[in-house]
Amino acid sequence: MSTGPRPTPDVVVSEELFAPVAQGVELCYQTFGDPDDEPLLLVMGLGGPMTWWDPQLCRLLASRGFYVVRYDNRDTGRSSRVGTRVGRTALVRAFAGGRTRPPYTLDDLAEDAFGLLDHLGLESAHVVGVSMGGMIVQTMAINQPKRVRSLTSIMSTTGKRTVGWQHPSLLPSLLANRAAGREAYVKASAALWKLIGSPGFPQSDEQVAARAEETYDRGVTPEGVLRQMLAILHQPNRSARLRSVKVPALVVHGLADKMVHVSGGRATAAAIPGAELLLIEGMGHDMPEPLFETFAAGIRRTADRAASSGRSHGPSQGRSQG
Repeated sequence: MSTGPRPTPDVVVSEELFAPVAQGVELCYQTFGDPDDEPLLLVMGLGGPMTWWDPQLCRLLASRGFYVVRYDNRDTGRSSRVGTRVGRTALVRAFAGGRTRPPYTLDDLAEDAFGLLDHLGLESAHVVGVSMGGMIVQTMAINQPKRVRSLTSIMSTTGKRTVGWQHPSLLPSLLANRAAGREAYVKASAALWKLIGSPGFPQSDEQVAARAEETYDRGVTPEGVLRQMLAILHQPNRSARLRSVKVPALVVHGLADKMVHVSGGRATAAAIPGAELLLIEGMGHDMPEPLFETFAAGIRRTADRAASSGRSHGPSQGRSQG
C-alpha cells in the first residue's frame, strides 16, 4: 500500500549503469529511490531514451514508495545497437501489410526488460510503458504474468490495425530522411514535437531543444529507430491475449494524440479485464510536466490495487535470492 509521499530531494539516484540482458545486448539503466521499496520499471517508446522519463517524475514516483528503474531500450541512448540494416522500403512494405523480416520483435524487447529485472535481482515489478513501451509492457504481462505486479499503458495500443492509427499528416515526417548532425537533429525534433505534443500543455521551444540536445548527446541511431519501427509494424494483435491479463491495469491516453489515436487506448482498456481508462483532454503524444501528479497518482493507485489483491509482494518476496 502507499506509504505516502516523501520529500523528493531525499531520493537517492544512481549513476547510469549497464546490464547484460541477452547475447550482444547490454542495457543502460538508472535507479531512483530505495531498493527495498516496490520496484517500478519504466519503459520508453520509439527512439526515446530513458531520459525522456523526466527526472522530476522519477523522483515523484520514488517519493510515493517506488524503487524506480528507467532504461534505454536496445538501439536507443547508451544501450547496445543490435540488428541488420533496415531500409525505408522495408518499412513502407510492412506498413502496407507486405512480408518483411524484422531484426527483432516486441517479444525480444520484453525479454530485454525481464533480463534487466534479473540483473537487479527482482522477481517481479510494476511496469509502466509509453507508446512502444506500452506495447512492450503489455507483452510482458502476457508472456510472463507472474513477473508483472501491475500494468500501466500510456498512449499505446493493442496492435490491432484498425485502432491506434497515426494521423496521415505525420507520415512524411516519420519517413523523411534526416540530415546529419546535432543542429539538424534538434531542428527536426522541434518540428515533430510541434506536430505531436500536447496542445493543452505546450512546451517552450527551449524545453524541446534542451531535450533534443540531451537525446543527441547520449546517442542517436537513425537505423535503430527504423529497426524499432519495423518491430512495431510486425506486432501481433494482442486483443485476445490481453483478456488473460489478471493484474490491475491503468490505461492513459490523450484525447489530442495524433501519433496513436485514442481508439488504441480505448481498445487496450476494453481488452484487459477490470482496467481503468483515464482519458485526458488536451494531452497529445508526450508527458507534460503539469500532468506529472496525475501520472504518479494513477500509477500509485494501480499499484495499491495490486497490493489489495495480493499481487504486490514485500521486499523479501519481491527480490530473488542468490
